[in-house]
Amino acid sequence: MMRRIGQPPVLGEIIGGIIIGKSVFGLLWPEAGAWVFQPGVLDSLNKIAQLGLVVFMFLLGCELRTDRIERRGTVAALVMGGTILPLVAGVGIAFLARSQFQGSSTSGTYVLYFGLAMAITAVPVLARILVDLEQEHTRVGVLALSSAAAADGVAWVLLTLILADRSGAMAQNIGYAVALVAFMMVCVRPALAALVPRIRAERVLMMVLVTGAIAFAGLTQLMHLHPVVGAFLFGVAVPRDSPIIERISQQLQGFTLMVLLPLFFTGVGLSMSIGLLGSDVGHWLLFLTVLAVALLTKVVGTWAAARGAGLPRHEALQLGVLMNCRGVTEIVFASIGLQMGVINELAFTILVLVAVVTTAVTKPLMRRLLSDRPVPAPSVGATRT
Repeated sequence: MMRRIGQPPVLGEIIGGIIIGKSVFGLLWPEAGAWVFQPGVLDSLNKIAQLGLVVFMFLLGCELRTDRIERRGTVAALVMGGTILPLVAGVGIAFLARSQFQGSSTSGTYVLYFGLAMAITAVPVLARILVDLEQEHTRVGVLALSSAAAADGVAWVLLTLILADRSGAMAQNIGYAVALVAFMMVCVRPALAALVPRIRAERVLMMVLVTGAIAFAGLTQLMHLHPVVGAFLFGVAVPRDSPIIERISQQLQGFTLMVLLPLFFTGVGLSMSIGLLGSDVGHWLLFLTVLAVALLTKVVGTWAAARGAGLPRHEALQLGVLMNCRGVTEIVFASIGLQMGVINELAFTILVLVAVVTTAVTKPLMRRLLSDRPVPAPSVGATRT
């Protein structure tokens, strides 16, 4: 249904989860909701959803191509402008709403996490929106994708450091994280570069890569980090420019995006409780405040950076709207924060709703801006991110 009205399918998956979860079905008929979604069912769903998330993050790591970013100075300015302002604003909101949003983690972890969650841009959904709008090869499209990819890499590094402080043994956990990254770059990456050309059977290589992603996901969990960190890092270590890797990625994407990941997003919808907002005017004001701050700081910060880099006003505004698309990445961030006890269920629900709204408005706003622009944006060569 979302695809038919020109929206990313992920919105439909989340809304479907909200409808059949405790926000709608469970609220209208709680006995039936409890009978359908018994603990055993939810546990099985969660395991499959986590597998989908691990494989998805592995694929996201494989697709992260910061080595091909063009106009690096402009991209760096956009990353800074689109990250610092919403991050600072998010930290401010986190301080003011600490009693409503904080989970069981330390205050420092919670505040930094919430600020980072406000600064997210989602590369997969953004790429799909640009393709639908036929803007993926324009200057604005290439800059938006390049900036989102670079910001994604920075965000996951920062999240790793933030989660390292969750258990209180920050120095030890940061040491583990740094050692893991060094091991990936020094040992795993060369080993995969030597191994991939020697394995001719795609099924065998696919099994090796998926097993490696799951193994490193388990390793980071033992290090008191989230499993997706290990899966993402393992994906970054996979060799680039390999035809067999390209084919395997496409096969894994098909199964993951069609089967595994929808279960994850449905699980997100099941975990949400819009009833927490209820009739409490304060909760609704909190949601509207977070939404307004998320929209304004991302658009204004990116716009200002783009103007400072010499881009025309209409292109700067388009970049601000595109970088505001939080989509999949913010939802994953929100899920990690809830699972790790950094935020509570109210903050999780609000962050997911912010991701849904900011993603839903991106394409309509871009269509309007494209129809109003004075001249078409000049084309550049395609750049993979």
